[in-house]
Amino acid sequence: MKAKISFLYFFIALFVCNLNAQQLETSSTKIKDTSSIGELALYDLKQSVKSVGHAFSRPFFWDTKDFTTLGTVIVGSLALSTIDDEASAFFVRNEPHVPELFQEAGTRFGSPQVYFITNATLYGVGLFTKNENLRKTSVLIISSSFTSGLIQSFSKTAFGRVRPGNGYKSTEFRFWSGKPAFHSFPSGHTVLSVTMAHAIAKQFDNTWSKVAVYSLGAVAPISRLFAGAHWLTDIGVSTVLSIVVVDSIDKFLFKDKAYNYPKKEKQISWNFTFSGNRIGLIGRF
Repeated sequence: MKAKISFLYFFIALFVCNLNAQQLETSSTKIKDTSSIGELALYDLKQSVKSVGHAFSRPFFWDTKDFTTLGTVIVGSLALSTIDDEASAFFVRNEPHVPELFQEAGTRFGSPQVYFITNATLYGVGLFTKNENLRKTSVLIISSSFTSGLIQSFSKTAFGRVRPGNGYKSTEFRFWSGKPAFHSFPSGHTVLSVTMAHAIAKQFDNTWSKVAVYSLGAVAPISRLFAGAHWLTDIGVSTVLSIVVVDSIDKFLFKDKAYNYPKKEKQISWNFTFSGNRIGLIGRF
């Protein structure tokens, strides 16, 4: 228990230090430093609610490009699913060779408990110190994870995909099943871990800082594969979902001028590609 608590504090301290280490110059914004803590909290709550509403309303405004992207993701996922059983067998077979610390880290990083405590700490520090960068990051994380979390929770029951290791192949589904053994798609650990990592990485301009944050965020998804808790497509689709939601809400906050963006918005261009024997998610800095 002490080890788990120590690990949790280390995780929180790591992200708080990383965000505070980002030296972005602050300028005057619509919410001044003279605002009270209550006023700032109320403002952040309003931005979170607006962001969630924006994210869920986006499909009604999609154009041809957006539907083409959706089609590419679906076709790519179907292609990736052809190796789900073999990939799962490979990861599970090699699980004994994975360091216990890696598996423990993966379980903690993607757990709801660590997510809520970590983000509460980030937001608390940002709120009481009136650090707009921390507040903005927390609002992005909260609204993104709430959006992707609702989609993920609904999808688990709706699709009812079997988890690995239950005597079924990856193509076995029990639609609208309430049984945990049929709640594999998508991965909740991946959604929380990638959402937080992507939201935090967007606050850095340095490529290596981004790589470090993304690497940490990838621990949970990979560990779930080794643990035999999810199929490869569960992880892949969850990753795409998290990235799309975070980017959509971040763009909304930027255009709405909800917070101070001292520099021109800089995003990673993500492309889900598949051809021949290659399938992957490519990010261009």
